Amino acid sequence: MRFVLAGFGFRAAAIHRVARTLPGLECVGAVVRTPRPLPVPVLGDLREGRPDFVVSAVAAAAAPGVIAAAVELGLPVLAETPPAADRAGLRELWSVAGPSGLVQVAEQYPLMPSHAARLAAVRTGVLGTPTQVHVSSTQQYHAVALIRAYLDAGHAPATVRAVRTVAPLLHPLDRAGWTDDTTVRPATTTIATLDFGAGRSGVYDFTDGQTRNLLRFRRLLVRGTHGELHDDEIVHMPAPRTITRTPLVRRQSGHDLDLSGYDTETITLGDRVLHRNAYAGSRLNDDELAVAAMLDAMAAWVRGAGPPPYPLAEGLQDQSLALAVEEAADSGREITTTTEPWSAGDSRAEHRRAVRRRIQPGDDR
Repeated sequence: MRFVLAGFGFRAAAIHRVARTLPGLECVGAVVRTPRPLPVPVLGDLREGRPDFVVSAVAAAAAPGVIAAAVELGLPVLAETPPAADRAGLRELWSVAGPSGLVQVAEQYPLMPSHAARLAAVRTGVLGTPTQVHVSSTQQYHAVALIRAYLDAGHAPATVRAVRTVAPLLHPLDRAGWTDDTTVRPATTTIATLDFGAGRSGVYDFTDGQTRNLLRFRRLLVRGTHGELHDDEIVHMPAPRTITRTPLVRRQSGHDLDLSGYDTETITLGDRVLHRNAYAGSRLNDDELAVAAMLDAMAAWVRGAGPPPYPLAEGLQDQSLALAVEEAADSGREITTTTEPWSAGDSRAEHRRAVRRRIQPGDDR
């Protein structure tokens, strides 16, 4: 499968780096606003190189235009998060691209090994019915995607309340690595609650820079009717008058005298394998493993061999709720979201129908 990158910034470079490790997947070039030396050919338009799909990795303000251009050409699109910057942009994008069934969103967080394993554990029913999720690790639409995934909240409207506080914090790392900056600077923390009704709620807790600031723990809490998952440990009641605490254990090769190389192998709960690294031997970190899984899922969907990885409607819903959190924090008011145009019907079923219409038996794509 061949794909073209739209844009070649930090995120596009990461996608290209991962794609190079995947057999059967080739980045044939990139379309960029300002031509410059790149590790891939610079292309004049999205059709050049005869791609099977486009990966859009541009700023949120530019994303709708790139997505619409690809859809107009009949090209499937994997759009980096978020697919649009504001609510008006989300609605306009859905009106332009939604009916095509051609757009997926590259929301990788539920595919990271730790979250994939935790989601698998929750879906075994060990916690009963999930009722509350507390995410403190990543920002905005990524955190919302996790909350919705653990609760299986779908597109339920939510009542959102939020507050912000500011406190001093050291920032030893950023996207470029160690900062060597010993200055303590103000950092804003946003804490929000999202009430989806039917006893389901989420807590959003994020401090500026927390994604890379190792002076702040990443925390995940999933509460259910029959137990609780806290980071990598589950407490539940497997029998009357019996409470157990069971860890999720990651098997990481390459330590001590294990000479097979540094790699994630499995994450288990007792004797149950919750996650197995499909790319063992590639030496990819967790974010890269999630990107690899997303790219493979996109390629499979485009050729009609797999389900849609993350339909546009899901990415729009994540961003819509994230915007509600920001609005509630900015205004100090309670915000209640409404049912949006992309929430009508079964978006996943529509995407399945779209791919069947687009790729017929014998199609050389």
